[in-house]
Amino acid sequence: MDRKSGRLSWDGLRGRVQDAGAPPEAVDRLVELEGRRKFFGQVGRGGATLAMLGFFGAGTEAAMRGLFGRGLIPVAWAQEVTDDQARQALQETGKEGITVHNERPLNAEFGAHELADEITPINRHFIRNNGLIPQRAFQQDLQGWALEIDGEVNQPLKLTMEQIRNMPARTIQASLECGGNGRSLFDPPVRGNQWRQGAIGCSEWTGVSLGDVLREAGLRDSAVYTGHYGEDPPLAGDEVPISRGVPIDKAMEEHTLLAYQMNGEDLPAVHGFPLRIVVPGWVGSCSQKWLTRIWVRDQEHDGPKMLGYSYRMPAYPVAPGEDVPEEDMEVAKDWPIKSMITGPAEGSEHAAGAVTVTGHAWAGEHEVERVEVSIDFGNTWTEAELRDPANKYAWQQFEAEVELPGRGYYEIWARAFDDEGNGQPFRQPWNPRGYMGNVVHRVPVRVTA
Repeated sequence: MDRKSGRLSWDGLRGRVQDAGAPPEAVDRLVELEGRRKFFGQVGRGGATLAMLGFFGAGTEAAMRGLFGRGLIPVAWAQEVTDDQARQALQETGKEGITVHNERPLNAEFGAHELADEITPINRHFIRNNGLIPQRAFQQDLQGWALEIDGEVNQPLKLTMEQIRNMPARTIQASLECGGNGRSLFDPPVRGNQWRQGAIGCSEWTGVSLGDVLREAGLRDSAVYTGHYGEDPPLAGDEVPISRGVPIDKAMEEHTLLAYQMNGEDLPAVHGFPLRIVVPGWVGSCSQKWLTRIWVRDQEHDGPKMLGYSYRMPAYPVAPGEDVPEEDMEVAKDWPIKSMITGPAEGSEHAAGAVTVTGHAWAGEHEVERVEVSIDFGNTWTEAELRDPANKYAWQQFEAEVELPGRGYYEIWARAFDDEGNGQPFRQPWNPRGYMGNVVHRVPVRVTA
């Protein structure tokens, strides 16, 4: 729930209830409640919760906490952020008004209209965690910390932060985007956090090239992949909450960083202090936070969240809702062409006449060729002015002026094309976990006079 507006993530809530093993009647009751979403969308922050509690009966919140556990209660049911760690992380970074999808692990995003800056401020950057935030990060404590480089290398390394900071540094702007960004637009719905468009940010990252560090360690001919390990404690069960990796060519690419600063400041706790990987252009799970180890491997990394259906896509197009065998899934890697409208805001009202449309576009390993906007449901398109990127992997700003002719409802659409002619689809191609969404961005507006 957005703490200010009371917006609810209905698909996410329903999925969490089902995944948690709730009885069918609870899910049915939720579906009935979903049919009343317009009512709840109009009541205030506290009113929505009170109305839901009345609808389900006394003790609902306690029952939901019993079902999901402290911090795992879906945010649509929480009257406030109750988890101490989540609250501390949000307060320290000033993320006022962020939409929190869940608290343990903490996952949250801003609306597209709040992401207009060329360089995303720390207080507007999304949060995607798979485990808890290490206490070391909150305490800014480096005692006993080191980064290990081992595996298929001639000279294993164990580096302190002082040693890393004494290496040649570089600063780049780079877009980081959760692999599930846009999941709420998949039809039929899929499980997982129901991200809209806001699980992306393009901040300025300072650190050392991972390639430089790997060269110092001396890669063996057998090195083909990296495996990344962080210090974030698991919620329960798993030895590590996630361990991603990248092919060795991507690890050696000059823009792949071991970053210790974000927008000129030491990494905040929630964004990975003291060190994280930044793998620009690829799904955000590759950019592991709270980094402690890079294992150079002689095979594709098979750590947690790189097997089964997690962060994996079908190797071929599938029909919506189709069952895909696990052996037909492959690791999600670089992002396809994508754009996002940051202005006007969704649901805004305007007078008839000229309106300026602004936004960003990005293209993974490719370059953005052009961006077009439409106000007539894609019948006609206006090419936008497109700015050059600050560097490779930085998103690009676009701007166009359109004419809203008269009173009524309109949708402003944006679509981008890359340097190979690939464009954003009008309908989102489906996959079982809702990854790599890049459907045309549509923003509803209304002309009132």
